[in-house]
Amino acid sequence: MILLDINLPEVDSYEVFKTRQQTTTTQHIPVVAVSANAMPNDIEKGLATGFTEYVTKPIDVRFMLQTIERLLQQTEETLNSTH
Repeated sequence: MILLDINLPEVDSYEVFKTRQQTTTTQHIPVVAVSANAMPNDIEKGLATGFTEYVTKPIDVRFMLQTIERLLQQTEETLNSTH
């Protein structure tokens, strides 16, 4: 799982995401956007781009832990079904 802050200094996080998607060795890894940009259109843009989840700051730790646990379980199930 990758946690990617949307507001990285000197880097366009959406470009980082797109580059990762184009790399076959990393495109299967779930990516969670983390951002202080919490307006509905920000969240919609992130999800429309393809982020697996969009978590807003300040982070709700319980929600974040549930999200991580759910995504790890989904990833494990996907890996097990392909082997």
